[in-house]
Amino acid sequence: MKLEQIHTIPDPYAPFLLSQAIRAGDLLYLSGQAGAGAGDDGGIVGDGDFDSQANQAFLNLERALRAGGSDLEHVIKVTIFLTSMSNYANVVKLRRKWFSPPYPADTIVEVSALYTPEAHIEIEAIAVVRETGQGASRMDSW
Repeated sequence: MKLEQIHTIPDPYAPFLLSQAIRAGDLLYLSGQAGAGAGDDGGIVGDGDFDSQANQAFLNLERALRAGGSDLEHVIKVTIFLTSMSNYANVVKLRRKWFSPPYPADTIVEVSALYTPEAHIEIEAIAVVRETGQGASRMDSW
């Protein structure tokens, strides 16, 4: 099976030797999407503001899905990493905002830290590709 790398422009993952997503057949595997903004520095938005970071993480997830030929309606599994389970209720609200029934399978995990101390949430996903013939050549800019 051919693996296709999916990325957007700019690609914040390239310096770290990561793929933003990998397409394998009709499945799309997305690396964790955090609350990094569209600025040149890729810095975390909303210093200390979980809701701002979470909304940005979902926007980033949506953008990466589109680049890979999918969308939020075709997400079948998400794993959401939180630095504090005190934000669990907020995550439930966000799932209602960003997903629709049938809701994707989900695992929510508390971790002691993410890739930068400012990050409070990271979302990884698996989705079904809705378009055939789309892949690494699809890029979406911020």
